[in-house]
Amino acid sequence: MSSIGTGYDLSAAQFSPDGRVFQVEYALKAVENSSTAIGIRCNDGIILGVEKLVTSKLHESDSNQRIFNVDKHVGMAVAGLLTDAREVVDIARNEASNYRLQYGTPIPPKFLTERVAMYMHAYTLYSSVRPFGASVLIASYFNDEAQLYMIDPSGVPLGYNGCAIGKAKQAAKTEIEKLKLREISSKEAVNEAAKIIYVVHDEVKDKAFQLQLSWVGKESNGLHCKVPPEIVENAEQYAKQSMEESDSDDD
Repeated sequence: MSSIGTGYDLSAAQFSPDGRVFQVEYALKAVENSSTAIGIRCNDGIILGVEKLVTSKLHESDSNQRIFNVDKHVGMAVAGLLTDAREVVDIARNEASNYRLQYGTPIPPKFLTERVAMYMHAYTLYSSVRPFGASVLIASYFNDEAQLYMIDPSGVPLGYNGCAIGKAKQAAKTEIEKLKLREISSKEAVNEAAKIIYVVHDEVKDKAFQLQLSWVGKESNGLHCKVPPEIVENAEQYAKQSMEESDSDDD
């Protein structure tokens, strides 16, 4: 960053001479330093998977969750600063609640994504605030159609068939691209999501982590909810077995 130290990184409302907003880039860096989250859109729903790093053995297992319910049919996985991400989740929940109260129907996921993205973008326009240091994945099953979106700190919303955010996003995207997403079911996608999280996990720097999985689609009757524990356990066994087979092949 050639312009660092020249005053162009002190405010989100100021462009550098080469047209960059450094505060947004710093927010993206905060996301890249966070644990990995992925979303996989299969033929009957969407799977969200998160690598929740365990920083202390004394923490309760359900603390610092990184997958949230936004509405009955909408879930959100986050990466970046968890406090910032929780604020984004609250924004999404308020938008979903207000839409249901006003129109009497669930909010369309595209409309929800655009509303949240507008809010995040507003925090890149004024010198009195800073951008959110978080990226979010929004998964929904609406009108018998699975939809997956990603919003980054700049407030840009994009639709995906498969997406990853966090420190190992490039490696995770490479693994997702290997999948035939339109041909696999939700249960198969759960196994693949677990495998990807295990593959991209950095065992040297981050030894302990907890796998969190949720789904929304036909398998969950259109509701966003956690994947049942027995299915998660089987998925973890599948992931570990696949990694062992891969290591043996390399040898």
